[in-house]
This record gives sequence, structure tokens and C-alpha cells, in this order.
Amino acid sequence: MGALINKNSSKQKINGLGTFGGVFTPSILTILGVIMYLRFGWVVGNVGLVGTLLIVTMATAITFLTSLSIASIATDQKVKTGGAYYMISRSLGIESGGAIGISLYFAQALSVALYTVGFAESIVQVFPDLNEKLLGIVTTIAVAGIALGSAKAAIKAQYVIMVGIAISLVCLVLGGPAETTEIEVTVKEPFKSVGFWTVFAVFFPAVTGIMAGVNMSGDLKDPKTSIPKGTFLAIGVGFIIYMGLPIILANRASTEALINDPLIMRKMSLWGDSILVGVWGATLSSAIGSMLGAPRVLQALAKDNILPNFLKWTGKGAGEDETPRLGTIFTLAVVLITVWVADLNLIAPILTMFFLTTYGVLNVAAGTERFLGSPSFRPTFKVHWIFSLIGAVACLAVMLLINTPATITALLFVAGIFVWLKKRELNSSWGGIGRGVRMAILRANIMRLTEDLDTKNWRPNPIVLAGSPTKRWHLIEFANTFTNKQGILSVASVLSEGSMNTEQIQSMKLHIQEFMLKKGVNGLVKVMQAKDRFEGAVNLVNAYGLGTLVPNTVILGESLSDESRSNFCNMIHRFYDLQRNVLIVHKAKEGPTFGNRKRIDVWWGGLKGNGGLMMILSYLMSNNIDWRQAKVHIKMVVGSDNAVPKAQDNLKGILEEIRIQAKCDIIAANGRSFDEILQESSKNADLIFMGLATPNENFGEYYASVQNRIKDLPTTVLALAAQEVAFGKVLVKNSDEAES
Repeated sequence: MGALINKNSSKQKINGLGTFGGVFTPSILTILGVIMYLRFGWVVGNVGLVGTLLIVTMATAITFLTSLSIASIATDQKVKTGGAYYMISRSLGIESGGAIGISLYFAQALSVALYTVGFAESIVQVFPDLNEKLLGIVTTIAVAGIALGSAKAAIKAQYVIMVGIAISLVCLVLGGPAETTEIEVTVKEPFKSVGFWTVFAVFFPAVTGIMAGVNMSGDLKDPKTSIPKGTFLAIGVGFIIYMGLPIILANRASTEALINDPLIMRKMSLWGDSILVGVWGATLSSAIGSMLGAPRVLQALAKDNILPNFLKWTGKGAGEDETPRLGTIFTLAVVLITVWVADLNLIAPILTMFFLTTYGVLNVAAGTERFLGSPSFRPTFKVHWIFSLIGAVACLAVMLLINTPATITALLFVAGIFVWLKKRELNSSWGGIGRGVRMAILRANIMRLTEDLDTKNWRPNPIVLAGSPTKRWHLIEFANTFTNKQGILSVASVLSEGSMNTEQIQSMKLHIQEFMLKKGVNGLVKVMQAKDRFEGAVNLVNAYGLGTLVPNTVILGESLSDESRSNFCNMIHRFYDLQRNVLIVHKAKEGPTFGNRKRIDVWWGGLKGNGGLMMILSYLMSNNIDWRQAKVHIKMVVGSDNAVPKAQDNLKGILEEIRIQAKCDIIAANGRSFDEILQESSKNADLIFMGLATPNENFGEYYASVQNRIKDLPTTVLALAAQEVAFGKVLVKNSDEAES
């Protein structure tokens, strides 16, 4: 699946809508709409002149900051059908875009209901005998019929409506105070005042008109130019009008009249019926604008395979301009249900939540792109990321102040859609900024890491020399038990030089990654070639990593070949010189590799070096869900029975100090050899840890003797601590005696 394809892009480039008709006109008509005519007096009556000016300023500020983000994104990419959804999905990725796109669609659909309900309410104010619900339904169907025709025809009709609105505003300015007797007849309900944030929630949809132009992006001749210019102009004109109207309203009618009479403007206008012309024109034009926008968002979602399969048909377009007629019919059904069950004061706050959520994410998208400084993000309209951040924070803060439970519900709704889309594992050709965010975080943290080892926070970051992972899976499984999704696990394969070409190596790497994911293991994969595989392994371990973030523990299987033992032991010696801990896994000859995962034997030699490393690993393994029933046995050999009690007390004291639950097995030799004790004591273990001596010139002979010693034992891990880490201090908090 890729980006949206516009088959008629060249025709749209020539015949598309311009800035004035395609962006400014639908935006300003939506801004100067139902809220201004039917609820602005109610706003002034509830919060007063100063409160109204504050609400207008705050709401417009949020809209303006969001429009800056919109302009930034719009001038960086070709904005096609879907408007804000298209912008978000191409910036944040398909899941985030889809989650917000669905919310945006419902916001646009509910906007249609807001305007048609407002239109019906204003008609009933003049003709009380009419049925408001029925009138709203008829109006909605008529609006859908116009939208099904042509976007250009609808825009042309809006020019006439805009003239009507201008006339109504002029008549309002030239009018005077409402007649007292007229107000007394109109006001039938008692005085009811509501809070500031409730009023803000009802008013906010009045300034959300910027989406009307953005949603027509697929029909614009030049979206990059038209969207910023038309949007800023509409916001500016709307702000001037909304700052002037409260002064007129507050000085021409009482608080009670403003609150209780939706058409109070009619009573203070020079020509009262001009207000009816304005409100009817504004509500119908806004409804048409939203009815044009919502199906186009739905169409974009369907084309990107965001919607469930049973709604894919909504993405089909008709005619040269790809008019979403099927999407319009579906939207009509959604709007009709809303019109039937809701009223103006109920729809407006819900709309506010949807729009604020969309605005917030748009700001996040633009701010993150700018902050990361991605080479692919090159907008011609540059906005500092701090403004987008302020816009995003303002959206969230206002949502919480309006209604905290509703905010949490809205965020959970978006998060739920995001998780649903994530599980569907959708693919897109445009990607998202998620990788850029992770890279920025990774860089910041890597640059903060120093060469000084932090003993307190040490954990194994293993690199598994697995060869063929499918055949030596037990090595990866073992490493995964103690990284436990906390450390960084790497799996490496060193191949003989010339055995594969570059494409085959890449294919093998992808195969290993897929195999690990199927097994539920997260890790990095490295495949390389070398003339000598032992030399190649050393070079890989030495060079692998980023800055100070390197594997600190090498895990590999044992070498059973006499011919290769010398090279193998030399490799171990060099790993030790590189200060990489080494864990050599000897696999049990019979039965499951790790038995029943119920018993881990650690042959104790003190907290220094190998002993401390083995204790940490056994502790981490016992915390793994697959080893949760395992009991750690600390094995220690003393000369005779007389030495057992003291050794037992000492070992128990150490275990209490390091806070590790384990059983102390103190074994008296009484003349027996260590090999004999080892075979007898650990024959029933599921996993055995034993330390290796420091490599020297005789390491090959020593390793051969160790192999002979453990050949009949269950799976045994030979541990060689090479890092300059006080492993005892990792186990013992605030102790300077841990290494004693």
C-alpha cells in the first residue's frame, strides 16, 4: 500500500479551486456560522464582555498556533485528499494518522449536524409551529444532495451566502438597542448562568472553520500556497469580527435577554430579517462545507486501508474529480442519527473535544518534525517547534479544564483506534517520524554515556555467536532468559568468505530476525563474512557497538573438534583481553537442553570475578517467567565435615547481604576428588554454572580437561568474568567490602 494516488492530478492542477474560493470562503463561512448567530449572545450573557473577549482570544490563539503548524506541514508536502488526516498520517505514520483521521471524520460529520440543527432551531424561532427534528432531517438531506453535485457549484453558492452574511453584519452594526417590550415577550425561561469553561466548550466550534479549507485540499489548484494564505486570512477576519460583536451585544441588551433569546441579534439590527438571511445562509453554507469535507476524509481513510473491510466502498470516487458520493451517503446516515438524538448545546462540546484532539496532534506532528530537523522535512513556511509545542499543550490543557472525564474518554478513544491499527500491522510507503523520534532519544542517551562503568546499573548486554540460529537456538534462548527484555541482545553469525553474496547475506539476516520474532525474542542481528571465522568473530566483537554501548558478554557453544580447539581457545583468550565476559554453553547429551527449569547449580568460588558474575546471571534467570519455579543451589566444597558449619554460616551471611534467595549446599570432600563430587552433586540439576580459569599459555590443555570433566553433566555454562566490574558491588549495596 502506498500514498494516495490522484489519477487526475494534472487536470486538478489546471481546474482546481483557488485560495479565495477553495480555502478562505469555506473557512470564513464556517467561522461566521451558527455559533455566532445563535449562541454568541448566550456567551456574552453568561461570562460578560471581558470574559467573552478572553474566550475569543484564547480560542483564536489555539486555532492560530494550529494554523501555523498546518502551514508548516502543508508547505512541506503535497497535501492531497483527506486534509488534516493526510498531513498527520504522512508525518506521524499510518497508525497515528488513522487514529486521528477517524476522530476528525466524526468531528466533520457532527459539524454537519451542528449546522443543520442550528438552521432548524432558527427557523422554529420564527415559525414556532414547525417540527424542529423533522426540519433538521429535511435540511440534512438537502445539504447532502447539494454536496453530491459538485464541489465547485457548492463553492459558487457560498459566494452569494457570504454577501448575505456581510449585509447582516452591517445591519447589526447600524442598528440599536433591542426594544424592552419585545425582549419581555421573547424571554420566557428563567435566568440560567453557566461556568466559563462550559461556555468556552460551546463557543470553540465557531473558530474551527480552518478545517473547512484544509479538508478541500484534494480539490485545490495549489494546496501548498492556498492552505496557509486562505487559513490565515480567515482567522484574521474572524477574530476582528468576534472581538467587535461582543461590544455591540453587551451594550444593546440585558444579560437575561442575551442568555435566553437565541435570535437577540435580530431585535437590535437595522433590518432584523437580515440576521435571518445571515444565520440561514451561514448554517447552510457551513453544513455544505462540512458535508463536502467529511466524506473526503472518509475517502482518504478508505483508500489507505484504515477502515474495516466492510467500509472500503466509501473510498470509491465518481467522475473526473473523484467525488466521494458513496462516502457522502454514509456520512448522511451518521448525521441523520445525530440530528435525531441531539441538540445544539449537546453537539457543540463533543465537537470541541474532537477538534481539540485533532489540533493537538497536528501541533505535535509539526513540532516533532521541526525539532528533529529531519532532512526530509523542508517546509517553505518555517515555524519554530516551540510554537507547535505551546499549541499542543494549550489544546490538552483546555480539554482538561472543560471536562476532564470527557478528555480522558477522547484520548482513550484515539488510543484504542491506534492500538487496533497497530495490531493490523498496516504497511505504508511514506513511513512516519517514529524512527526519527527514537533516533533522537537514542542519540541523546548514547552521548550521555561515559566510559566510566556504573556498577550499580550494570546488566549483561550479550552478543550470541550463534552460527546458524535455527540449529543453535538454545544459545539465544539462554541469553534471552537473563536479558529479559531489559539488556540489549545481539545475535551474530560469521560466515566463510565467499560463501554468500550481499543479497543472500541480507536475506539471511531478515530470516533470522523473523525467526526470532516468531519465537518472541527481541534482538539485533549481524551477519558478516571472514576468511577465518575465529578471527572474524574476534574482529566482530571488538568493532560491534556504538560509542560506549557495546556487548559486554559473549555467548557461544563449545568447540568439540580437537583440530579447532587451539583456535577456539585463542579466541576466548582474545575476548578476555578485550574485557568481554565469556559464557560457553555445553549442551546436555540427553533430554531437553534446560531440563525442567527447576534447579540451577552455581559452583561457588567467592564474590570475586566469576562467582559474582554467575550469581548475577542465576538471579536474573530465576526472575524469568520460564524459570520462575527454579531454585538456585550454591555449591561449595570444604575439606572435611568439621569445616561445614562455619562455611554454611559464612555463605548464608553473604546471601543475606546480597539479598538473593538460594539454598546453601556445603559439601565435605573427605578425600574425594572435585570431579567425583561434581558428578554426584549436580547430576540432577537443570543448569550448572562453573567458573573458568584466567586464560594463559596453557589454556588449551586446561580447557580440554574441563570439557572432559563436564561431558556427562546436564547443560553447563562455563563463565569467565573479564570486565573490570566489581560484580560483588553489583550484588552488595553500599558496601566497600564486597570484593573481600
